[in-house]
Parts: sequence; structure tokens; C-alpha cells
Amino acid sequence: MSLIYRDATLDDLPAIVSIYNSTIASRLVTADLEPVSCDSRVAWFHAHGPQARPLWVVEQAGQVSAWLSFSDFYGRPAYRHTAEISIYLAPEARGQGLGAQLLGAALEAAPGLQLHTVLGFVFGHNEPSLRLFRRFGFLTWGSLPRVAVLDGIERDLLILGRRLNDVAVQAR
Repeated sequence: MSLIYRDATLDDLPAIVSIYNSTIASRLVTADLEPVSCDSRVAWFHAHGPQARPLWVVEQAGQVSAWLSFSDFYGRPAYRHTAEISIYLAPEARGQGLGAQLLGAALEAAPGLQLHTVLGFVFGHNEPSLRLFRRFGFLTWGSLPRVAVLDGIERDLLILGRRLNDVAVQAR
């Protein structure tokens, strides 16, 4: 199956939020403990754009089944060549290789977005996501032990990183 994705529009926000909310109960993917609303995600949506920090959706059978975002890392100008990648799949789309296709497409697109480094923030107990990112050459660059409490259980957050190439930046 070839991957077909497009830039998200504001009309996609309800589907994006629904997919995101579908992951909360698992306590595996996000640190949100309660569902979020579309209204609460409008500013986040507008922080994305096709030229620098895309937000993509995948449609299958006329329905949004997955989304991927490139987000700013730490919000300072010196980090403009670094972005966090997030991937979320609808329940019926999980386990079919769609996450790998999206991550592959993101890594392919990243240099054209002027990115040198991509990051993933993944809970230490989220083995499927850790396997996915590691399959694409991401390494553990940091560990934040027990920073999240999910249903009374302290969880680690791992920072996974990958350099896209060894771009030498000359001192000016």
C-alpha cells in the first residue's frame, strides 16, 4: 500500500483530536489524562504550516486514519533546525505499518524543511513506539526518569534523536 497524505486543514481538527483522544486511556502514548477539546487545540493547529512545521493527515476510505506533526523544539531561534515528530493512528489503523510509512515520509521530507535533527519523545514503557523509532535509526539521547504519573505509576520519558546528516555549520 502506498502512503497518501496531505497537509491538514482546520476541517480535519475534529478527526485529529478524536485520534489523539483515542490514545489517552492506554496511558502509553500521551501524558494527557482526560480527553482534549478541539477548541483547546486550535492554537496548536495554527503553530503548524506546510513550509516549516507540517501537520499531515492520512485518509483511508474517506476518513482521517492517522496524523503526523513536526513541532518546534524548545521555541528558541537556535533550535530552528530541530523538530519533534509525533505520530498518532486511529485504533483501526494500528498495527498495519502505517506508522512506519509516515515516519519514513517524515524523514524523507525533513531536509526540505531545513531540518538537521529530529526528535521523538516517547514513554519508556511504550515498546511499540520505541521499536518504530529505533527501526529508523533513532537513538536514546536522554532519559527523564519518573517525570510522568499515570494512574499512580511513575513513568520515564525518553528523548529519541536522529541527525539527518552531518551538516557542518560554520561559525560566523
